[in-house]
Amino acid sequence: MKSLSARLLLLTIIFVMAAEVLIFVPSVARFRETYIRDRMVAAHLSVLVLDATPDGMVSEELTQELLGFVEAYSVAARRGDLKLSLMLESPPEVDATVRPDSEGPMTMVAQAFAALTQDESRVLRIVGPSPRNPAVELEIVMEDGPLCEAILAFAFRVFWLSLAISLITALLVFVVLQRQLVRPLKRLIRNMARFRAHPENQNTVIRPSGRRDEVGVAERELAAMQTTIRDALTQRKHLAALGTAVAKINHDLRGILSSALVVSDRLENSEDPEVRRIAPGILDAIERAAALCGRTLNYAGQEGSALRFEPVPLADLIADAGFGLPNEARLKCRVEPSVTVHGDRAQLYRVFGNLLRNAAEAGATEIAVDAQCRDGTAEITVSDNGPGLPPRAQQNLFKPFEGSARAGGTGLGLSIARELARDHGGELALRSTGANGTVFALRLPDRPTQEDL
Repeated sequence: MKSLSARLLLLTIIFVMAAEVLIFVPSVARFRETYIRDRMVAAHLSVLVLDATPDGMVSEELTQELLGFVEAYSVAARRGDLKLSLMLESPPEVDATVRPDSEGPMTMVAQAFAALTQDESRVLRIVGPSPRNPAVELEIVMEDGPLCEAILAFAFRVFWLSLAISLITALLVFVVLQRQLVRPLKRLIRNMARFRAHPENQNTVIRPSGRRDEVGVAERELAAMQTTIRDALTQRKHLAALGTAVAKINHDLRGILSSALVVSDRLENSEDPEVRRIAPGILDAIERAAALCGRTLNYAGQEGSALRFEPVPLADLIADAGFGLPNEARLKCRVEPSVTVHGDRAQLYRVFGNLLRNAAEAGATEIAVDAQCRDGTAEITVSDNGPGLPPRAQQNLFKPFEGSARAGGTGLGLSIARELARDHGGELALRSTGANGTVFALRLPDRPTQEDL
């Protein structure tokens, strides 16, 4: 019984038989009532023969024939003062008296099942009004053996009929469920097994059958899930290949930056005042680029690097991150000098650098940064006067390679910024965007948490 089809077949038979049992109980009681009623109708008809004779008597042969028709020892009828009876000899001793007109439903059921289970025949006296004429009171003395046999035969007929109905119903339900449910489920199972073995193969994605019921919904949802997984695996494969290439490029780039750093040291000794003014910024940028290459190589080699938490002056950090913004965008840092955040300065520099650079590249000419500290958290807002994010960028915000707001962008900036913010125990979210500009809200701890102590 491990098969779903076999279980459905067995359960259908059981349920139909259970329903038939519920029908069988009142049916047996009703059969007993009908049997007794028919005997009383026959008794009434036999008594009418006596009423049609001049002296109210018939021959012994006719009496025997009439009592055989009723299947009784004696029949008596009373209407007012008139009493008629049919009897060959003294009837046997009566074992029980039955009054059909006074029996309730539970009594009828109990008497019917008692007749099914009794071993020996009993002599019954049935007393009650005639079904044909309620004014006529009938009294019948008869054995209940024929009644018990009739009820037992009826019970067997109902049983075999119920069994046949159960088998036919179960077979029909089995065929319908096999076609409508079991086969589609097996198809889903086979497809999931094939997809698990070769998730990158597009041919293993299930093709929905077009059904509008729950099976059709399951097929469509499975197809959507498999497509999403396959795309994610393909993207991961591409990212793995890209990561290998980036690691190789970083290795060479790190050497180039080291050489550039050595050469740039001479700029500090230049006689040109403007060159000496911008030289520290250039050197700092080259050093950060070299450090970033080193961290990228560590990440590609799965060595990782733990964050080094320390108090970081927020205003200085933002000023450094906003140095040399694209499109000559102006930065307004409205953060008090006393505001600090608790984190890794190099990684926080990447957070603000990505936010400010994204805003400038999206077309903003002015970018403002505000901050407030409350309950151990620095709440920072980065707002700009750019054209706002397009709908596609809003739907795929923070998704690598999907959430870019400009042509040719990768969407990595916001993804990296939010990941670094969460690594610091904070969060980055889009507060608003529109034709008047975009506002991002950034939360960072401004003091060590209990876990850091």
